[in-house]
Parts: sequence; structure tokens; C-alpha cells
Amino acid sequence: MAAPLRRERVASQIRDELSDIVQHELCDPRVGWTTVTRVEMSPDLCHAKVFISVYGDEEARKQTFEALARAAGFIRRELGRRVRMRVTPEIHWKADESFELSHRVGEILKTIHIPPEEGAAGQEPSTRAKENDGLDDHDDDGDDDDDDDEGEGGSGR
Repeated sequence: MAAPLRRERVASQIRDELSDIVQHELCDPRVGWTTVTRVEMSPDLCHAKVFISVYGDEEARKQTFEALARAAGFIRRELGRRVRMRVTPEIHWKADESFELSHRVGEILKTIHIPPEEGAAGQEPSTRAKENDGLDDHDDDGDDDDDDDEGEGGSGR
């Protein structure tokens, strides 16, 4: 069983190599704009869950996954040549839908109307927050310098 830090390092290396293999070595026209977003390794480093994001519609996504499944042997062999491990991990392709989800949440948030916060005595909320932040722009000790009255000799120690 590999330590969590080692799993993260191996996952990062595999992500970089798979990204390069898919973008530059795979000559299948069905693989479109594909990005390897993250890799999760099993504790024994024998399985890699590879999350990919595909730009395009559902048909493009389906074709990309078919092409990756068909090229699984080539991709695993190439990964084994690039990353020297005792066992080359078996690759499990997963769709990363975080971009679509964040886009959907953003669209929902755009449709929500939030009324502006009621200000004290008709002030804008940002003005009121600036006045009440507790930070002053001037020194209250009476002198013109920016020190904290540590004395003439420097640090006062």
C-alpha cells in the first residue's frame, strides 16, 4: 500500500504523461478537444481513475470515450514506457463533468435577483463597510512617522 504523498506524485506524473499521449501520440480523429483533468490512484497503484473533460456535445463525448477504450492497450503500453513502475496501472476513463456543473451553477446564479443590502442612513453598503472596518489611515500617536513608538534607538530591546 503506497503512502498518500506517493500516490499523489504518481497520479500527477500519470496525468501529465496521459495528457501528452492523448494529445500528441493518439492519431484517432474521434478524439477531439480532450483534457486530462485529474487522476486518482488506488492504494496499491494498480488502478488509475482518469478524469477527462471533452469539449463538444454528447456525441463528441461518446466518440472520444469509444476511441479511448479502443486505444487502451496502446495508451497503457506507452504509459508503461514513460513511467517506470513495477506494474503499469490499469486505466479507467471517467467523464469529468465539473466544468459543465460549474457552468450550470453560474447560469443559475445569473438568474437569481438579490436586492441590494439596505444601508444605514441611505449609504451604499460598500461605503458603510469601509467606514466600519476598524482600520485608520493615520497614526494616532501624534508624531509624523510610521513606526509604532519603539523609541529613538530602533527596536527598543
